[in-house]
Amino acid sequence: MRYPPHILEEIRARLPASDVIGRRVRLKKAGREWRGLSPFNAEKTPSFYVNDQKQFYHCFSSGKHGDVFTFLMETEGLSFPEAVERLAGEAGVSLPAPSADMRAMESKRAGAVEVMEMAASFFEAQLKGQAGAAARAYLDRRGLGSDIRQQFRLGYAPGDRYALRDHLSGRDVSKELMSELGLLVAGEGIAVPYDRFRDRIIFPICDIRGRVIAFGGRAMQADAKAKYLNSPDTPLFHKGLGLYNLHQARKEAHRRGSVIAVEGYVDTIAMTMAGHPNTVASLGTALTEDQLALLWRHADEPILCFDGDGAGQRAAYKALDVALPMLAPGKSLRFALLPEGQDPDDLLRSGGPSAIDRVLEAARPLSEVLWSRAVAAGPADTPERRAGMARDLRETVAAIRDETVRRYYRDDIENRLRGLSPRNGPSAASPRTGNGFQRRARPGDPPPSPRLTAAPSEHLARSPGFASTGSPREAMIVGSLLVHPILLHAQEEMLAELDLEDADAVALRSFLLDRAAEGNGLDAEVFAAALTRAGLDAAAARLTGRVRPGDRWTLEPHADALRLEDALRQAVILHRKSGALNSELRQAERALVEEETEANFAWLCDVKERLAVIAGAEADADLPEATDSTEA
Repeated sequence: MRYPPHILEEIRARLPASDVIGRRVRLKKAGREWRGLSPFNAEKTPSFYVNDQKQFYHCFSSGKHGDVFTFLMETEGLSFPEAVERLAGEAGVSLPAPSADMRAMESKRAGAVEVMEMAASFFEAQLKGQAGAAARAYLDRRGLGSDIRQQFRLGYAPGDRYALRDHLSGRDVSKELMSELGLLVAGEGIAVPYDRFRDRIIFPICDIRGRVIAFGGRAMQADAKAKYLNSPDTPLFHKGLGLYNLHQARKEAHRRGSVIAVEGYVDTIAMTMAGHPNTVASLGTALTEDQLALLWRHADEPILCFDGDGAGQRAAYKALDVALPMLAPGKSLRFALLPEGQDPDDLLRSGGPSAIDRVLEAARPLSEVLWSRAVAAGPADTPERRAGMARDLRETVAAIRDETVRRYYRDDIENRLRGLSPRNGPSAASPRTGNGFQRRARPGDPPPSPRLTAAPSEHLARSPGFASTGSPREAMIVGSLLVHPILLHAQEEMLAELDLEDADAVALRSFLLDRAAEGNGLDAEVFAAALTRAGLDAAAARLTGRVRPGDRWTLEPHADALRLEDALRQAVILHRKSGALNSELRQAERALVEEETEANFAWLCDVKERLAVIAGAEADADLPEATDSTEA
């Protein structure tokens, strides 16, 4: 519903922003403003400001800002009408009375929602009863026990053609309304309307308020014409406008600042069981513009997680095409592709929650997937093919409506195109791997061009002006892969995308990527011989010498593989976070120079403190482990 501007202004005037926001954030007076810790990011130095005169808040750590309505939407996941209704009630402001037509429509809608709730309760009861024994057994085999069935209100539709119809008829629900709501199949040539869902496990679909508006059903019989069947579009439900489980996921999505979209109902449930309750799913269709806009209301960079097969890759590319025109500053997507032949449920059962976590941590930005699709389309080994690839990419990027984002994408594409090798197409600077999005080497492809690495003289390498001063963290990441090259298969994409400053780390990273691209020669002895031939022994020695004492176990040949993978993952997370904070530090310093305000000074202090936390955590890792000195 649209509200007149004067109504919104009256609500704002009666409710100071500091009163509304102060219920969630502990605020202290700071001059003409109020200041507190950000509700959006964990921090120790306040960077969140509220101004009652402007009826506005701004969070320097997250960049979020808005009025009291926006604050409720951001922190509690409310829709705009819900936020207005709540604050109007608190302010004692009467909202406009609906017209007669609107009242009639709302009354009809309320009756329809009531009927859908009756149907959902019927399906739930059937699953718990004798008729649902086989369905319960199936769900138990899938690990969907009674608690999860209750949380998602799973049900069972009996095989009888008229079971639901007769149940609702006994409660004075007309067959016309049942048909209008998609519960019955009716129409020309159908003398007696019959139940749409029969012998199927039922997944209720709810609106943002948790009211049942539709159903999805999974067939129990292997030979059913459709494995999954959804409600048709009805006065309550439009499959391209909503998202499955959003009513439960939205609060957690706002708390985490992240939302995950998968392909199906069971996928959503599996992700929730794996510790990601901020997961939703599209409703039997490819992701639509409306659904994408809904995702962006809950997170700036939703993660789209697709099955690791051809269909999953096609779904990813289709979502990319939908998203590109809609990109805006700060609004994008990341893509995570599961191992081939597995969906989230399969992966959860085979690898546990940690396997799901690794897939999500490896999610790739939209720009990388766009480039990977172009690379996968075919070779770029002639001038004509490279020109065709460039033309297609430029035309694709031109669809971005926002001028600023379009310009940055155009620059990114041009940089990648300049890196094309005359012989092989994409150079080592482009992503080599990535969850199945990349083009693999094919029989008949030309061999990769050798890369020349110029090693400095021993005297030059020892000179102070040449010595590398990269971080011990970079040394640990690259050094551990030198000692354990077998990990390159899993870590290649991460290594290619990592920002490195250490000259030795950069040279050795190129060597590692070349070896990984060859697909063989990862045996430790063969690997060491190749390192010597490349003239990089001295660089490797310098690099490994910079590894902190607390991390030197990663250089042991027989280090525990799982512990090593976890250490690498943590090091990469810290490295990326540190890089982002250093970039933010430079921005904060410039802001303070340009405008010496209390807010800018607080921002600078906050960034420095967060950098100090990372440095402190790494320093703590170098301390010797405590030992029990008490004698027995």
